[in-house]
Amino acid sequence: MLSQLPPAPSRVLEVGCGRAGGVAPTLAATGYDVLAIDPDAPSGSLYRQITIEELDDPGPFDSVVAGHVLHHVHPLGPALDKLARLAPLLLLDEFAWNHMDEQTVDWYESQHRVLAAAGREPKGPSNLADWRARHTDLHAYETLRRELDARYEERRFEWRPYFYRWLDGPATESLEQALIGAGAIRPIGFRYAGVRTETVRSSADAR
Repeated sequence: MLSQLPPAPSRVLEVGCGRAGGVAPTLAATGYDVLAIDPDAPSGSLYRQITIEELDDPGPFDSVVAGHVLHHVHPLGPALDKLARLAPLLLLDEFAWNHMDEQTVDWYESQHRVLAAAGREPKGPSNLADWRARHTDLHAYETLRRELDARYEERRFEWRPYFYRWLDGPATESLEQALIGAGAIRPIGFRYAGVRTETVRSSADAR
């Protein structure tokens, strides 16, 4: 993230910081002017307990950062329109939940069982079919990309491990990365940096 942001003290909006406060403290400590929003945001000068729709700060911001939140946002298009009006740069840490194939699911669930048997209760669900049945309203990767591509020009993109966040094992991230590299499982995490297109900027300026 820091490699993609303009230099401090530029202004950054963090969307979906959650109860833990997201990356706002790290950015503030690095010298950025940060505002972080989430209905469950903690108290403090960096935070406001609001949604994207409720945000009344007119900006401008130099960048928007969002971690594991946009796949939840409904309606997605208007929310992205607002973010594009507020800042020219969007940085995402997201996941393509619908890219979980059989081999990837089998690996995750087997790792979950091993860790649970060893007394390390993973953060994520033990059964991914049940999880998907409970989360039918999440945006698929293709939906996210279609909406992003309508408003931003991709500057950077990379597929990343994701399940290690749910499993939280002592070597899960390196194992997941190695299996992805070998083609044994699919990566479902991704990082994206996009720059607002001229069309969106012109439309926002007109308003």
